[in-house]
Amino acid sequence: MSTMNYPQRMRQVTSVKHPDARLAAATAPRRFKYLNIPFLLVVTALVAYGLFIVYSATFNNDTYNFSRQAAGVLVGAVLMFLLFRYDYHQLSHYMVFFLIVNVVLILMPHAPGIGATAKGATSWVNIGPINFQPGEFAKVTVILLDACVISKYGGKLTNLGDFLKALGIMIVPFVCIMTQPDLGTGLVYLFIAGVALIVGGADVKFLLATLAILVAGVAGILILDPILDNIAGHDVLLKEYQKSRLLVFLDNNYDPTGDGYNLKQAKIAIGSGGFLGKGYMNATQSALGYLPESPTDFIFCVLAEEFGFVGSLALIALYALLVYLCYRIAYGAKDLFGTLIVMCVTGMWLFQILENIGMCCGLMPITGIPLPFMSYGTSFMVVNFTLLGLIGSVWAHSGR
Repeated sequence: MSTMNYPQRMRQVTSVKHPDARLAAATAPRRFKYLNIPFLLVVTALVAYGLFIVYSATFNNDTYNFSRQAAGVLVGAVLMFLLFRYDYHQLSHYMVFFLIVNVVLILMPHAPGIGATAKGATSWVNIGPINFQPGEFAKVTVILLDACVISKYGGKLTNLGDFLKALGIMIVPFVCIMTQPDLGTGLVYLFIAGVALIVGGADVKFLLATLAILVAGVAGILILDPILDNIAGHDVLLKEYQKSRLLVFLDNNYDPTGDGYNLKQAKIAIGSGGFLGKGYMNATQSALGYLPESPTDFIFCVLAEEFGFVGSLALIALYALLVYLCYRIAYGAKDLFGTLIVMCVTGMWLFQILENIGMCCGLMPITGIPLPFMSYGTSFMVVNFTLLGLIGSVWAHSGR
């Protein structure tokens, strides 16, 4: 007779799992392998908040269609979850492909018959009932291009020849976008490249020298522009609307019926919201037509007017959480390519957030840079969800 008592025998038996049970235990966690729950919760809150505000800003506005924004969210969400399961490592071998796609996308508006000009820039493409900004979609391929280029150097870019080669490749999209010209999107491309160089270990001396040349170039353009305009009899380097936005930033009283008016109305909208706001659907500045482009460029003003300081702070808190979670994902990536993807996306969002909110408050020059997950735009929403998918792919395929 065995001396093993019943409870001991039961523990021994139950400790040996049936093959089916072992298979279920191994496969069950994989259902959630591709999901970073805190990340998804923050994204869901941001998107819901954005839809909430866009609905108010587009209510009784025939120019904008809220259903298109909702469709962009649905299409983008599908792309995001598909990308969660895609192994981002496979993208690291397509540098030349991404470079070609960038050039084709950004120059597409110049193609006869499909290009369209709006707000002084030939940046739209109209194909039948479909109209979109290729430069917006190129943000995805710009990020992937820059990540491919810099990851080849293994986090140590200290040779001047290698630095100039990498910089030359990454600056191609900026040169192409300036043919439209779309300075706002061009600045986004430059910022993405800057983030890639910093994260990729570029020598500080090279970075400072590049920054100095960039500042000198901007100063040279500002000095030469009026001289060249007088000689040629038309705008040469800067368009009239670009100069107007810069002058309004320097002097709020400049152009009181144009960009100066827009800035004043934006400040009025934000200030009138007070601490708690006027309430949902009660943003009079946008509802009465005083605030131009309220669903797109100045969507933050609508939020601030309706929900005040508290609502604005809630949005900034969500953005801060998103940036923090993205940083954690980048830190946990098992290769430089993954880290570069996440940091370039995060840097781009941070730049857009600071620029958009800053221009609404008069702290930054007025540009056409939209506010992530808040501004109206089907293409813009699909692009942001695609970038979320890439971040989720890095998290899912980093050895978890």
